[in-house]
Amino acid sequence: MPRPTAAQLFYGSATVVVSTIAMLLLSQTSTGRGIAVIATAALALGLLVALTAANPRRRGRHAAPAGAAARTPAVSPGVAEITPVQVPADTAAAARVPEPRTAAAEQPVHH
Repeated sequence: MPRPTAAQLFYGSATVVVSTIAMLLLSQTSTGRGIAVIATAALALGLLVALTAANPRRRGRHAAPAGAAARTPAVSPGVAEITPVQVPADTAAAARVPEPRTAAAEQPVHH
């Protein structure tokens, strides 16, 4: 099982705290059994949120293959259509990314 992300830990913890306080205030319970039930429900809710929140999408059968052009969105009448740019899958990333600037090319700006 992969480790949870920081976002999952945050969302799950925040859900437990907020839902516990809200349920305790709304139920106005003071018995130990009632508090235990609320705490258990809040932990279950926090676990559910942590497992579903910020979960990166896994590449499924609906995902486009690498190098494929994205579909163009539906265009309203009277709006110019955008033509997608097709990049071959075998094109190296280095050929598409410009070279970094050298220190000689960067001149300090004087105000």
